[in-house]
Amino acid sequence: MYPDKRLSTVCAPVEAVDDTVRGIWDEMLNAMYGMPGVGLAAPQIGVMLRLAVVDCSGTHNAPIRMANPEVIHASGKMNGLDEASPNLPGLSGKVVRPRAVTVRYMNEDGVVVEKDFVHLWATSVQHQIDHLNGKLFVNHLSPVKRKMLLAKHAKNMKRRG
Repeated sequence: MYPDKRLSTVCAPVEAVDDTVRGIWDEMLNAMYGMPGVGLAAPQIGVMLRLAVVDCSGTHNAPIRMANPEVIHASGKMNGLDEASPNLPGLSGKVVRPRAVTVRYMNEDGVVVEKDFVHLWATSVQHQIDHLNGKLFVNHLSPVKRKMLLAKHAKNMKRRG
């Protein structure tokens, strides 16, 4: 949960995809589908590696596993969607991001690939890369909106005890 320091820490690169990394991805997918959500980054489960998963299929049958993802091209056309995070439960905010991105990453076979993502897929991938860089969706909001949401989160956490 926010403000855990790991959520604001840049994650270490993955040297190679091995059974340990594949196990982390499996754990991440189980957590993501259980939320339910459309993406998850490793620091959200306390693993400080540049690992992310996304599946915006709506049917839980098209997961993409990424190690060291990086945006190498972003469209000039923007898209605004409400974003949320299990690290800030019950809160969301409209974030404007590029509508389409090309991302380079290592896949589950350890092969470096480049893939184009659009719409919700693009938003989710960018959101996960933000997590790997120590940023949350609230970092993209206006200072007033961010302060309001974080104050609401603090109040909610006090209630939960």
